[in-house]
Amino acid sequence: MTVSIRLAAAPDVRPLAHVAAVTFPLACPPGTPLVEIARFVTTTLSAERFAEYLDDPARTLLVAVDEEIADVVGYAMLIDGEPSDADVASAVTARPTVELSKFYVMPDRHGQGVAARMMAAVFEAAATDGAESVWLGVNGENVRAQAFYAGRGFETVGARRFVVGGREHDDLVLECAV
Repeated sequence: MTVSIRLAAAPDVRPLAHVAAVTFPLACPPGTPLVEIARFVTTTLSAERFAEYLDDPARTLLVAVDEEIADVVGYAMLIDGEPSDADVASAVTARPTVELSKFYVMPDRHGQGVAARMMAAVFEAAATDGAESVWLGVNGENVRAQAFYAGRGFETVGARRFVVGGREHDDLVLECAV
């Protein structure tokens, strides 16, 4: 398998939405109603929204592409700027910082090194943008993701609330120096 990591482009919006629809539910807290997950995917992770994200100069979208089948198998979205959430702003210590807002790999690609290569690209993009750190929120019950991020140097620096379907969930805030 040959996977390349590159900046997303307009033709990627539908494949991005597909990957998001498959992977976002895997990161949701147990017990989150499926209808609420579907609503979040439809309103936040649609092809139309990815087109908007591509046009946003504060966002960087990276895609992992399986070159053998020319298919998007993962993606990451970074957002430049000061955290808007007060809890995050007080927890993150290094400035300037970049939020790793989305980071997903198709389930059939887990354990194949795709996520590690994407994370290296995330750090490279953040450093190119002049960031001192990368921060992210991860559900407090998502132990697998927490272990992955810890293995890449992220440390827990705080907590925040994340809303899906009107329900608040506890996220850990993790940060890593670039």
